[in-house]
Amino acid sequence: MKNKPSPILYPIIFLLFLPNILAGIEISGELKQWHKITLTIDGPFARETDTEPNPFTDYRMVVEFKHESGSSIYNIPGYFAADGNSANTSSDSGNKWRAHFSPDKPGKWFYKVSFVKGKLVALDNDLSGEPFKGCDGLNSSFEIGQTDKTGRDLRGKGRLNYVGKRYLRFAETGEYFLKAGADSPENFLAYYEFDNTYSRKKANEQARPGEATSLGLHKHEPHKDDWKPGNPVWKNGKGKNIIGAINYLASKGCNVFSFLTYNVGGDGDDVWPFTNPTNKLHYDCSKLDQWQMVFDYAQSLGFYLHFKMQETENDDNRYGKATVVPASLDGGALGVERKLYCRELIARFSHLLALNWNLGEENTQSPEEQRAMADYIYQTDSYHHHIVVHTYPDWQDRVYSKLIGDQSVLTGCSLQNGYDVAHQRVLKWVKESAKVGKHWVVACDEQNPAEYGVPPDFGYKGSDGIGKSGNKNYSIDDIRKYTLWGTLMAGGAGVEYYFGYRFPDNDLNCENWRSRDKSWDYCRIALEFFSTIPFWEMENGDELVGNLKNDNTRYCFYKKGELYLVYLPSGGNSEIDLSKENGKFDIFWFNPRSGKTIGKTKQLIAGNKKDIGEPPSDSSLDWLVVIRKTTM
Repeated sequence: MKNKPSPILYPIIFLLFLPNILAGIEISGELKQWHKITLTIDGPFARETDTEPNPFTDYRMVVEFKHESGSSIYNIPGYFAADGNSANTSSDSGNKWRAHFSPDKPGKWFYKVSFVKGKLVALDNDLSGEPFKGCDGLNSSFEIGQTDKTGRDLRGKGRLNYVGKRYLRFAETGEYFLKAGADSPENFLAYYEFDNTYSRKKANEQARPGEATSLGLHKHEPHKDDWKPGNPVWKNGKGKNIIGAINYLASKGCNVFSFLTYNVGGDGDDVWPFTNPTNKLHYDCSKLDQWQMVFDYAQSLGFYLHFKMQETENDDNRYGKATVVPASLDGGALGVERKLYCRELIARFSHLLALNWNLGEENTQSPEEQRAMADYIYQTDSYHHHIVVHTYPDWQDRVYSKLIGDQSVLTGCSLQNGYDVAHQRVLKWVKESAKVGKHWVVACDEQNPAEYGVPPDFGYKGSDGIGKSGNKNYSIDDIRKYTLWGTLMAGGAGVEYYFGYRFPDNDLNCENWRSRDKSWDYCRIALEFFSTIPFWEMENGDELVGNLKNDNTRYCFYKKGELYLVYLPSGGNSEIDLSKENGKFDIFWFNPRSGKTIGKTKQLIAGNKKDIGEPPSDSSLDWLVVIRKTTM
């Protein structure tokens, strides 16, 4: 009979084998360039609500991914993933720890896991921690092939990067990006089939002044038939309606939608990433995995994702005030709550190829707080995604003037303006940022008046399609003219449409994106036209058409000596100054309502001011005049 080890040796034997028990590691996903690669390890068992240690604050997992060439190195934060399948199981415990990576090159990639334990160690990579045996130091490699994606799928285009210009650029194709899509509903993630999601508002609770009445969680039932077999679901069939909504918006040619990731105390009071609305140090693994499924799918359909990280009611509201809002993260400062919040969002979602981190909707943090938050995001997000901030229309000067240039790491701004001053306001921040040597990417993301925003189509649920701005009525035609084309002709990066709070399907309770079906058509037409011109090489030239005030009479956007666009919101005639040019130019007319181009109607000989002529038809409606240098 063989001798058995002494009982006293059993703990020793166990410890010897513990690294192997904990060292389980899995690489999953399509091993292709720009695709989501997931590294999952077997680490310490934990529960979402544990406090000693807290799995979100007291463990720090960071994975270094290094390309064989040495030219690409990414340090990707990891996160506690419960049982590794919590989107479907709703598990709140397990031993799975995970990091997502989207490689920018084919070839061999080496990885090494850093995994340490210590009080609040997750919040700062400079904090020392105790290496966790069996996890810390894990390393190996994998091979990445070329992407096989084409069309709208962003995995065929690459990561969307800030490149020091007015427009973001895809790393793989080199394409510059313009966006058009939905800013509403702001509480898009308040969806009834996401785990642990509910409205904190009482039934039939009276809305506060300036907000819509909440009708409960979104169901998006009008989009149920837009879901198609093979589309993602979770928990045996949940998620079809929200996936269907994204399908619809893609079918209209749109390429962006936005959402709040935290709105406790705000208009909706129904979106949070935590296990409960007031527990800011424990995150809901299953809910966030379900969000991730939606976002990953949206990426495959070509969507840019606008993460609005907080709402004005919960950012701090201390700009010049002494009060602290309980729902705010660290009262607006960069403390434990805010660092963890930023880190968790980055760990779970930064692999996505096209997104921006927005410091907050109608943000009221101090400039120091904004800079600190932006710096932390930049340092934590190894991909350095686009960072912006949104604020009130009458706060723009005092907020943005303290952040442009080398005053912050922000790379753009998210504008809220009256629908009819989009051209002027976009142009202002395009020019102001250029003056200080760092071009901002400037987008028009919310249209006032706040009550009406972008109206629904005429006839939708009996709507007359008319908004009111003071004593003036306006329609989606005015949105097309002054918001959409006004933004693009100013050198803006695109638009997102806000739905107000008075109309059916508004900013808080929109269930049906078909409510703005015609407006999406106009967006698609504009995007398709701009895809045919070198817009990234062009600039505003309103002065060339005599519009020194940059008002809404006419806009000009041009590439000197080659291409001049003149937008006429009300049709009619105009002159263009070609006195500094030479040669001949051909005139074409583009219809922004139908997307059709009228063939060459006239030829101009440069050398002075030239009459463009009248539109070919419907002379009182909006037209785009395309003036191209004659090539033959």
